[in-house]
Amino acid sequence: MRPVTIQDIKLHVVVLPLVELLKTSFGAEPHKTAIIVEAVSRSGLTGWGEISVKTKPSYGAETVLTALHVARDFLIPKLHGKTLASPSEVPSLLASVRGNNHARAGVEAAVWDLMAKANDMRLADYFAVHLPGNAPRNAVSVGVSIGIQDSLESQIALVKKRLDEGYRRIKLKIEPGWDVAVARAIRQRFPTISLMLDANSAYTLEDAERLKQLDQFDLLMIEQPLAYDDIYEHSQLQPQLRTPICLDESIHSAHDWQVALRLGAGRILNLKPARVGGFTESLKIYQLYAETQTPLWIGGMLETGIGRAANLSFAALPAVNLPSDISATDRYFNPDITEPPFVLEPGSCISLPDGPGIGVEVQRDRLAEAASRWRAVNPFAPLWD
Repeated sequence: MRPVTIQDIKLHVVVLPLVELLKTSFGAEPHKTAIIVEAVSRSGLTGWGEISVKTKPSYGAETVLTALHVARDFLIPKLHGKTLASPSEVPSLLASVRGNNHARAGVEAAVWDLMAKANDMRLADYFAVHLPGNAPRNAVSVGVSIGIQDSLESQIALVKKRLDEGYRRIKLKIEPGWDVAVARAIRQRFPTISLMLDANSAYTLEDAERLKQLDQFDLLMIEQPLAYDDIYEHSQLQPQLRTPICLDESIHSAHDWQVALRLGAGRILNLKPARVGGFTESLKIYQLYAETQTPLWIGGMLETGIGRAANLSFAALPAVNLPSDISATDRYFNPDITEPPFVLEPGSCISLPDGPGIGVEVQRDRLAEAASRWRAVNPFAPLWD
């Protein structure tokens, strides 16, 4: 494998309008924000990564402004001028910076893309080099996430729309008061679909009796019902449910997932590379799953085509055996900042791009327009230019 010397790393803060709002238990935002990471090698190649964060600390503690500060002032200086034989060296170079997993993941992702391109390999194949015997697929099974709606009728209509588009696994966002009746209505209308619910930490252990009512709806899983930073109370809830608990927000490392497994806190993990600090840590978690052959899927943060392409490449690894949350481009953006768009194919699949690295091309004019939009909507933007 060819080494790469990091010449420069640039940051682009962007805002993209969403085709549809995705309302969860912690609210909805009118647009997608992200920090695009552009890493340039001494030989002139460019790698792209995405720090997928919101303007407020809702899903996690990081925001656009905090991630921009940490990436620009602490992470990037540690990589300038470094010659790397593997992207897996990046976490050790950044080890003195604690937390800030989304910022770390986006910077590391740009290096993964850069080094895959330097070796003229698709990112999925480059991941497989680090996992002997794990040749990637050329297409990934995907599902779709549907936000909280204003009525049961509109919820049913939107589920039907997604099924008609070809999605085979449906994830519904829930919160107290929008849960049992929703699941009942959808299951009655669509008795055979693959269905899961995502609570985004909206419940407490005192809600166990209500959550137990969801067992009757033959769910694939219930995602993160309890606190965003909890593992222990999930271990108290899981034995009370027949439905598997899937952990999301509370797992930030392979060690966290090992603790959760030992405690019986959940049976499935929503593996979001951004949440666990990048693809190097994701590979460690992947190996745990490959050894046990337990259910695994890859989640997302409404990424642009840059982050979506990278997540799709990881989801192509063979131990990822459940539909991943990597929907088609037109579910979120029109247009995206990359080409070509990701298209849902028969069988509820999305194919990997053929090109090296993430396989999509960043459209510089759209990137500039999205960066201008950030400056227009955020009064603090000039302070960070």
